[in-house]
Amino acid sequence: MIDFTNLDYLKSGNERQKRAYEVLEKYQIFEKLKPYSPVLAGTIPIEIDIENSDLDIICEVDLEFEEDFLNDIMSNRLSPADIEVKIENIIVDGEKSIILNFMLEEFPIEIFGQNKPSLEQNAYRHMLAEYRILKEKGADFKHKIIELKKQGIKTEPAFGLLMDLKNPYEDLLKF
Repeated sequence: MIDFTNLDYLKSGNERQKRAYEVLEKYQIFEKLKPYSPVLAGTIPIEIDIENSDLDIICEVDLEFEEDFLNDIMSNRLSPADIEVKIENIIVDGEKSIILNFMLEEFPIEIFGQNKPSLEQNAYRHMLAEYRILKEKGADFKHKIIELKKQGIKTEPAFGLLMDLKNPYEDLLKF
């Protein structure tokens, strides 16, 4: 099993993973986010990304101190000064969440924060389940997931379609 909490696995991955590692290191994203226990989640770590897939970075953020988090992000210049950062406050899985989106070179970046440990957030748990399923079901299944994603279907629903899951967001957590 890959240790997804350490970005070093990207260095020996496919070309997109290697490039993601270079960009994240160049801008010192994980060092700057260290107080928030950042973890790269989503499709790039498990090699089911498509051309416009973003780098999803999940963080543990005490949203009572949301302004401190935002000030920390902005003062640390996670992105170049001329880049627009979009900030949203939403409810995800019944929990208040914050999302910051911006571009770093060719990568869309999404920083997602919830007031729970990063490794307990559903984005990370879904990725682990998807990774296990991909390993079990093999290359043909993986190719079908990527094809569904190219058609505009989100990751969890793509797994749901191929595995006949009634509620893929909940059902994947059982894996």
